[in-house]
Amino acid sequence: MVQIALFLGCLIPNRYPGIEMATKLCLSKLGIDVTDLRGASCCPAPGVFRSFDSPTWLTVAGRNLALGEEMQRDLLTICNGCFGSLADANRTLKEREDLRKKTNVHLQMINHQFKGTIDVRHIAEFLYSDIGPKTIKESIEKTLALKVAVHYGCHLIKPSMERGLGSFERPHFFDEIVEATGAKSIEYPDKMECCGAGGGMRSGFKERSLAMAEHKLSKIKEAGVDCIVNACPFCHMQMDHGQQEIEKTFGKAYNIPVLHYSQLLGLALGFTPEKLGIHLNAIKNQEFEEKLASSIEV
Repeated sequence: MVQIALFLGCLIPNRYPGIEMATKLCLSKLGIDVTDLRGASCCPAPGVFRSFDSPTWLTVAGRNLALGEEMQRDLLTICNGCFGSLADANRTLKEREDLRKKTNVHLQMINHQFKGTIDVRHIAEFLYSDIGPKTIKESIEKTLALKVAVHYGCHLIKPSMERGLGSFERPHFFDEIVEATGAKSIEYPDKMECCGAGGGMRSGFKERSLAMAEHKLSKIKEAGVDCIVNACPFCHMQMDHGQQEIEKTFGKAYNIPVLHYSQLLGLALGFTPEKLGIHLNAIKNQEFEEKLASSIEV
């Protein structure tokens, strides 16, 4: 049985607990031994800490990594930003002996040490690589007859050389695990464009950030999809709650439901929308809810 330590990050427990529930339900049903990373802190956020104070970034991230090492489990992230921060810190500390020594000086003061014995995984690439679309398809209880706009997000696939997940211009692994649920991934212009939330944009340049999201939503709307599927709570918030902000700011209403992949997978595995916390999302769409109710049981 695969054993993994779940790194929840900050946003999911505080804003989208339904994603946490959906993730744990799905992993358990797929036979994965998952437990929370005990004592975890913020990853910390890559667009802030790493940009302004690299030693602090490495120390905070190094502590989270050391906690995983002590549990002898790889870390599983359900957020692109957490994945980017922890995966990059893990690689840096493994490759740079000088930075590893400096970081361990700080970690040893709190009785931890980074050794470089684990990996950092993202739920989308983990499910694709370790479980596989075929196994997911064989496990589903309901075929989801939905048209989906897949949103990869930035930190999941970039920097592409380090991620090793194939083409960053035309990736396919996320689309494949989406389609394993029975849903159809619909192509749309500017699919790989940023949602506009990261890098401090949402907090520092709100209107410009929303304009980026609005542009992408307009392309998604034209594609005629039933919902958007992402694998990052920050992207999720930008495209879910952000639709309400866009309507207030620009007077444009899109009303496109937004799901984290764990919620989409949970529906296919037979869990109810309420159990998966879908009702906690900002965007409510009766037509979409009716489609979920009429999904085909296998």
